[in-house]
Amino acid sequence: MPTAPASKRRDFIKLAGGAAAAIGFPTIIPSRVLGAAAPGKLIQIAQIGCGRIGVDMDMPGVLKHPQLARIVAVADYDSKRAGLAKKQVEASYAKSVKQAVAVKAHQDYRAILADPGIDAVMISTPDHWHAQLVVEAALAGKDVYVQKPLSLTIGEGRLVSDVLQAKKSVFQIGSQQRSTAQFVRACQLVRNGAIGKIHTIKIGLPTDPSGGNATEMAVPATFDYNAWLGSTPQVYYTEDRCHPQLGFGRPGWLRLEQFGAGMITGWGSHHVDIAHWAMDTERSGPLTIHAKATFPDKSSFWNVHGKYQVVLQYANGVEMTISDEFTNGVHFAGDNGWIWVARSGAAVTASDPTSGQKAGKAFASSDPALEKADLTGLKIQLHKSPQWDHHLDWLEAIRGRKEAVTTGEAAHRTCSACLLASIGMKLGRALKWDPATEHFDDAEANQLLNRPERAPFGAFNAAKQAGFTQFKPL
Repeated sequence: MPTAPASKRRDFIKLAGGAAAAIGFPTIIPSRVLGAAAPGKLIQIAQIGCGRIGVDMDMPGVLKHPQLARIVAVADYDSKRAGLAKKQVEASYAKSVKQAVAVKAHQDYRAILADPGIDAVMISTPDHWHAQLVVEAALAGKDVYVQKPLSLTIGEGRLVSDVLQAKKSVFQIGSQQRSTAQFVRACQLVRNGAIGKIHTIKIGLPTDPSGGNATEMAVPATFDYNAWLGSTPQVYYTEDRCHPQLGFGRPGWLRLEQFGAGMITGWGSHHVDIAHWAMDTERSGPLTIHAKATFPDKSSFWNVHGKYQVVLQYANGVEMTISDEFTNGVHFAGDNGWIWVARSGAAVTASDPTSGQKAGKAFASSDPALEKADLTGLKIQLHKSPQWDHHLDWLEAIRGRKEAVTTGEAAHRTCSACLLASIGMKLGRALKWDPATEHFDDAEANQLLNRPERAPFGAFNAAKQAGFTQFKPL
């Protein structure tokens, strides 16, 4: 590229410096103008979804890195929550960069996707919105961080992975265990054969309680409830179907099948992801599913599964059992020993249920030396997030235009395994799955790979409206 004359460069620097002083913080120039690796570039980020995970985890995860990125806009279909998020971000920057930073608050996220100055989005919405927003954001040229689970259906997940690959968006999902030291240690040891050939994995997850208030209520004035329902069926409003109007407690939508599959995807997406990473099955999945579960009776408004046991068989001979009867964590058993890894009883957020599960150690093994062993000389080295920081890993991936610790395909395959378990729970019979074609040998089960979309909402509707055709529906 030709070099600008020195006088013009000086004029540009003067103008840029004057503009920066006028607005009170360093100039933010979109990557579309200078390129993501430009010196001093601040990544402009927008937050979509301002509930408990957004305000407690995802926004703080970026706010602590003001030298790399700035949150410049927020959006939530509940405008009250968007307003609170705006105040949180502005207060954080007033403290960290000692300047007033104006943050735009929107009720409709589409204003964010239409803004060419925004480089990336964080999506912390209810589960039923994840896939559509990732598709729309990637097709709008944004990099994406999304909370797990990736999708409401396996069909949606395949579309999301295809879009991300086609658009080369830098992607991260909220599987933060991949950025935690003991989980990386466990996966690296298993990958390198430290306990021999793996034959059994046991995963312990919690359950969600039944109950809930089904009384129809007036929609709050600040809440665009019809849009919030998105691609799912239109039903009357009650607070226990959505989120609390006071505070950021655990929302009712997590416990309704209209919006998700319950703990099998909610917590399962964390631990199954670790199992797949350790087994090197991130682009595959199980061959058979044996699942059983209890479901609430009709007296309960909330209807996701209760107690459960799932057995998944993989092509490598591993049998993975997932149950609420096990301690929360992942247990790998091989021919020469075992490894246990967990969060040491920690919940995702303070409002997460633990179902009375025992708290296990963060890391344990049949060979205690593995807990402190130097792994730097092992043949297989897994990705290690900088400073064990999941959000920082994403930000640095954006700057370097490289993969983060998670990929769209890995996230899809993790979510698929959890959704396969959910389908098995509902049908109550053994199922066979082909990870290559992503189909069952069971016509009724194949009907559950997708859900109808309520137009104009939905990931597939969004892809079609954008003219994206580089995918094959399941």
